[in-house]
Amino acid sequence: MDLSNLKPAKGATKSKKRIARGVGSGYGGHSSTKGNKGQKSRAGASIPAWFEGGQMPLQRRIPKGGFKNRFRVEYRPVNVARLQELADAGKIDAAQPVTPDVLIAAGVIGKGDLVKILGGGDLSASLQVSAHKFSASAKAKIEKAGGSATDVG
Repeated sequence: MDLSNLKPAKGATKSKKRIARGVGSGYGGHSSTKGNKGQKSRAGASIPAWFEGGQMPLQRRIPKGGFKNRFRVEYRPVNVARLQELADAGKIDAAQPVTPDVLIAAGVIGKGDLVKILGGGDLSASLQVSAHKFSASAKAKIEKAGGSATDVG
């Protein structure tokens, strides 16, 4: 046996479908496997998937919903439990006021973010917290721990 005698196993290959080579070919003498008439049987037919034959398309029939407030102010939330973690880890000093700049330095918020302190968790450290906004429960927890909550504005 040598390379000149090699051929695929019996039944492993199929002959190519020779379209539009007469009625006797078995592949559409007159219609070339495209069926009978219609837009898709014509030459150059390429219809987008969303095209509905002139009917009003689905994306235009369905009502558009929702509302985007252009004047929304987004705050970065920080729970009082996170402030307690930072105080325990020594990343914030209880003697110094906790301002947005201190939180940026600690890696809690990004530069230019507005901060809202939320009341999730417990706080035992006495902290002087300055932020843009406070929830009522956060303000109560900070003052209960012996600290103060002041709005930056």
